[in-house]
This record gives sequence, C-alpha cells and structure tokens, in this order.
Amino acid sequence: MTATVSNSASNPVPSAADPAAAESTGVEVARSSALWVLIAGGVGLAAALTLTIEKIELLINPDYIPSCSINPVLSCGSVMITPQASLLGFPNPLIGIVSFSLVVVTGVLALAKVPLPRWYWVGLAGGTLLGTVFVHWLIFQSLYRIGALCPYCMVVWAVTIPLLVVATSIASQAQRSGSAVIRAVYTWRWSLVALWFTAVTLLILERFWNYWSTLV
Repeated sequence: MTATVSNSASNPVPSAADPAAAESTGVEVARSSALWVLIAGGVGLAAALTLTIEKIELLINPDYIPSCSINPVLSCGSVMITPQASLLGFPNPLIGIVSFSLVVVTGVLALAKVPLPRWYWVGLAGGTLLGTVFVHWLIFQSLYRIGALCPYCMVVWAVTIPLLVVATSIASQAQRSGSAVIRAVYTWRWSLVALWFTAVTLLILERFWNYWSTLV
C-alpha cells in the first residue's frame, strides 16, 4: 500500500509559535510598494552619483562651479567644502551610492516577486532609519550651521522619508493585525510624510526668508 503524504506535511507553513521559521519566510510585497522602493533607490542613487561627480570636479578644479550652485542659498559648492560634507573622512555621497545601490537591487527583486525574508526587510528598515537620522542632522547643519542648501542633497532627503515608510510597512506587515499602534501608524503613514515635507519646507522658508523675500 502506498502511503499518502499530505501537502501540509511536505510543505509545512511556519506558525506564529515558530518565530525563527516566520522570520525566514519570504514576505509578499505589493507591486506598488516594490515600485516605491525601486524609484526611491533609483532617484537617490542618481543624486548621490551626481554629487560624487561634482565633488571630483571641484577637487580637480577649485574654481569649478557645480551645476547645482544656483544662488547664495541653493549652492552645492558652499556645502561641499564644509567638514559636514565628509563626516566619516570621505564624501557623504559615497555612502549614498552604496546604500541606494542596495535599495535599487531590493526594488528589482521585490518587483520580480523574489521572496525576501522578513529579517531582510527589518534590516532595510533599520538601515533606512539610520539614514533618516543622518538626513535630519544634515538638514540642521545646512539650515543653521552652513547656511546654504544643496539641491541634490535635498533630493536625497525627499526620497529617504518615503522609503523609510515603505520599508517599515513591509517589515511590519505581519504584526499589523496585532498592534493598535502599528495599525494607526500604518493607516496615517502618508499623512505623516506630508506633515514632514510641510515642516521642512516651512523651516527652509523661515531660515532664508530674508533672501526669498527679495525675489518677490
């Protein structure tokens, strides 16, 4: 007599009681979220590469005027020569090239429906959180220490926050039904992003209002 093996026995499904198995199980990512990750990674990588090229040109020729030096406020050149632009001893955009390259690869894999384990998304969310902290430090330095804004840097600021929201949403989707706090944050995530953009915009307007008012 031939023994019949049930499908559930041959392909066991990780249970909530087996956290190790649950962590290693691939997370299903919606196409819209995968596109967000890919677009954010691509835009951030393009900005980081452009900043790196501009930095090299400035090192070769100290009189070089970067393409993003538009006026006294929007001036990459003024930012690039500061110590804050090389926090770890090398240009900050190099960090962006490595980080956003990883994000682009992640977006491609997610879009191709390649299952990535939850621990990977948790790691990506954690790394993006560190990037967000770094971005806010740079925002403070640009506004209140350097006194100038780098347009390409601002592009990186603009994609980092939505990327954090999407990566965190994917990483925490398994717990959305179990935590009222996580459900609330997930529900209002884009409203929080909109508030963040509004707050940063108002800070920029207030800090450089003396200059903006001359343009009116």
